Amino acid sequence: MFRVKKVLNHNTVIGIGMEDHQEYLLMGKGIGFGRKVSERIKLPEGGTMYSLKEETQRGSAAELVKSIDPVCLEIAEQILKESEKVFGNIDWAILFPMADHIAYAVKRIRSNEQISNPLTSDIQALFHMEYKAAQQAAPILKERLDVEIDAHEIGYIALHIHSAIEDENVALSMQIARTVRECIQLVEKETGMTIDVMSLSYNRLMNHVRYMAARAMSGEKIKLNMNDYMFCKFPDAYRLASVVCSHLENYLKKPLDEVEVGYLAMHIQRVSEE
Repeated sequence: MFRVKKVLNHNTVIGIGMEDHQEYLLMGKGIGFGRKVSERIKLPEGGTMYSLKEETQRGSAAELVKSIDPVCLEIAEQILKESEKVFGNIDWAILFPMADHIAYAVKRIRSNEQISNPLTSDIQALFHMEYKAAQQAAPILKERLDVEIDAHEIGYIALHIHSAIEDENVALSMQIARTVRECIQLVEKETGMTIDVMSLSYNRLMNHVRYMAARAMSGEKIKLNMNDYMFCKFPDAYRLASVVCSHLENYLKKPLDEVEVGYLAMHIQRVSEE
């Protein structure tokens, strides 16, 4: 049972748990219709609840909820429910920052302030399944708010979905995509070639950088050391790998295991050869 603290709209209510006295966001069809403050309610069948004790990069969930259009909360939940069908278990705490992003995107679009994301193609390749899941936001936003979003906005939503299925925040996901882009640009500059972002080697390189960052965060080590071999056999690839690893270390504020350089050099060499 819950006690109504605030009705946000017909389908969204802030309630106080009768047992733990904690605040929750309660969502379900018609849950807020005709309700009054302090009235006792049950979560309807198929309804969902979210703790407002959650802390996000944009502040506490309790504070975010006050400034987000409830419809955007419903849209974010709808996107996450569809994503859950694809990925299985997800972290529902991402609901609040995702809804906040959607609300801000809607405001930008209605003000004709379209954004450009230079990493959209990288996000599409690096987080392919997440991007595919995020595309469902387009018809939902068109139907609910008569707003049309482009590939750049979908890319940002894809990063939120990725954060919901991996222990990795949106900022880190962006940095990984940016680091891969810098790596590719360095390779292109050195070789004088344009690299296909949809190629298998490019995809392998992106995923390697992604998991390299994850290993740095968790402290996991690679057992086999390929540094001497790559340094002697492919010195240019090794040098580029050293630069990229330095970029990633600066952002993560964590040292990378030195053997990561050799493995990254191997992937850079593959891309160069292809």
